[in-house]
Amino acid sequence: MRKAWYILRTMAGQEESAKENLLTKIRSAGYERFFGRIVIPEETIIDATGKSLKRFSVSPNAKLHIKTGSDVKKGDLLAEEPAIHARHSGTIVSVKNCRKITIETIDKKYSKTYVIPESSKIVSGIKVGARIRQGMPLTQDGEYICEIDGKVIESERVKRVEVQQENGEIDVYHIPYELYDANRIYKGKQVRNGELLAEGRKIYSSIDGRVEVVDMGTRKEIRIAKTQKKRMFPGYIFVEMMMNDDTWQFARTVPGIIDFVASGGQPLQLKQREARAILRLAGIEAFEERAKPVRVEMDIKVGDVVKITSGPFEDFAGVVKEIDPVKQELRVAVTIFGRETPVTVRVSEVEKIQ
Repeated sequence: MRKAWYILRTMAGQEESAKENLLTKIRSAGYERFFGRIVIPEETIIDATGKSLKRFSVSPNAKLHIKTGSDVKKGDLLAEEPAIHARHSGTIVSVKNCRKITIETIDKKYSKTYVIPESSKIVSGIKVGARIRQGMPLTQDGEYICEIDGKVIESERVKRVEVQQENGEIDVYHIPYELYDANRIYKGKQVRNGELLAEGRKIYSSIDGRVEVVDMGTRKEIRIAKTQKKRMFPGYIFVEMMMNDDTWQFARTVPGIIDFVASGGQPLQLKQREARAILRLAGIEAFEERAKPVRVEMDIKVGDVVKITSGPFEDFAGVVKEIDPVKQELRVAVTIFGRETPVTVRVSEVEKIQ
């Protein structure tokens, strides 16, 4: 007998505990051969508002550990900056505490970096995100003046290290404060060409979310939009199993489970495309992205019937309930196991049914 997919109704808010109870009962009874996968489908909701968006600026040479569309957890490694090595042999003649401030024009086409000694005292309000105008002083003594209109995109403490070569020329290095090692870098030390001065800085995510990587030319910006999981079918779990009188009674008497979703008194077996959608939503089965170029002008309106051509609900048809022209997204109501389920799809993932 082959396994098929069925739906179990649970107590409200007890989907996870009902699933764990069923798994425990299966293992203790030795029924693994009768049951397969058990899933609780969820969709990812992205909050792309400016308030929730986290931005991380890295150099063009940084090694990225993520890509656009990746989902990350708080603490995941996003990128690594290259390690800092001595370009020439010489003697360290100066080590100073500084503040590295980078200002970028609003059109993001040009940026200017200032490395300011801490002793000069930065003007209050000069922080990441602040708008700055040409001619504004950056320090209280007025020695450093902003040369462009723009926004502060970076403000970090660094050690400014000067290495004097034998020919008298000076090499300058800016080492992030947290990577500075006083046992490795100090005034008077002799350094060799290629010697490691500081490890590469590692950038970690501060939130759970979905990644977008934007190439700004002079830098790369990693943007992370907060995400949260939402149950697609509250009060239901989906189970792959061999259905007979014994397994029917076995599953429906698990604590937290009410009964099978039935039709005509018989447990309702999911259709193949419905089961495929559930597996894709659960991340168990991959799907191929076949998105075509997005049209700027949408010929779709609320109430139209469309066919989904890509994603977890590929081949499903549904009614358009909402349209977001800015994001080029639609909210489409599809029907699965007799229930209307709203899903979000891109305009490029649907075809209008005439």
